[in-house]
Amino acid sequence: MSPKNVVFKKICSDKSVGVYMGRRDFVDHVDSVDPVDGVILIDPQALQGRKVFVTLSCTFRYGRDDVSVLGVAVRRELHVSSRQVYPPLQDRESCIHSRMQAKLLQKLGDNAYPFFFEFPDNLPCSVMLQPGPNDSGKQCCVEFEIKAFSAESQDAKVRKRSTVALIIRKVQYAPDSEVAAQSVEISKEFAMSDKPLHVKASLDKEMYYHGETVKVNLSITNNTSKHIKSIVVSVDQISTVVLYSNDIWVKSVAIEEPGDSVPPGESLQKDFKLLPLLANNRERRGIALDGKLKHEDTNLASSSIIKEGVQKEVMGIIVSYRVLVKLVIGGMMGSSEVALEVPFKLMHPKPDPVR
Repeated sequence: MSPKNVVFKKICSDKSVGVYMGRRDFVDHVDSVDPVDGVILIDPQALQGRKVFVTLSCTFRYGRDDVSVLGVAVRRELHVSSRQVYPPLQDRESCIHSRMQAKLLQKLGDNAYPFFFEFPDNLPCSVMLQPGPNDSGKQCCVEFEIKAFSAESQDAKVRKRSTVALIIRKVQYAPDSEVAAQSVEISKEFAMSDKPLHVKASLDKEMYYHGETVKVNLSITNNTSKHIKSIVVSVDQISTVVLYSNDIWVKSVAIEEPGDSVPPGESLQKDFKLLPLLANNRERRGIALDGKLKHEDTNLASSSIIKEGVQKEVMGIIVSYRVLVKLVIGGMMGSSEVALEVPFKLMHPKPDPVR
């Protein structure tokens, strides 16, 4: 096989079943998702008459080794689909869906059998929540897994030594289409002031790549009698955990507090540069990260793009980003706040196609 073609393989302890895959990342293009395909290699003698099955699962793990203090499992299967691969239920050639499968079958011989799965529309991408520095056990995450096993039937008790599992990822990249730069403006009126406070925040674009600086132009026209005491500009990551109810985690992943103030009747125009990076947020519990394979590093979670029409059906962890501008306004009765939000997306660019 070509040296450019990396093959991922894993074999169970009793050598009866092995999984071979040409890739472990499968791209969600929003309108469609790359299908999952691979090859199962069996040892007929080691099987001793047992059948072989393969499953694709998407699991939400709550972390802490998936067991609460009451002993109740805190993991949820968002999706499971299964196939019997041996004895085959279809002609082997009709089950080949990719060139990589065909090459693997040719290389592995007559005891190799192809498998193929399609993702449903309502599954999230691979995401995990960063644990705190003193946390132990498994991370809270959405993960995908290919599992192959041998058993007398699909519902029979499965022996661990006859099971092999391979973690895969469902990922998204920045779309090709360009969206106009984002801007939001508000006017706020106060008692005892004839004219309003006007605030406008603009970004230079709507889509940023991981590692890029988010540039914010802030324009403040303070026609009121109020004194703007301070300004805070931040990039917030919003993680919505959708299961039985919606839990929302908001974490600032980059922040600027310039120390500027705007007295009554004056204006301010200023540019801010914010760099949202995991490197600056390593110790913080609850930061959403892109799912990773073992021993790999990762980054802040990419923005989730959901297919139109299935928003209400998606479960798991949904991630979005915003620039939040917060003004602290002084007053006789104490300080108050004026805030505005500018949404944007943070993603990886599409990788160059492999030639």
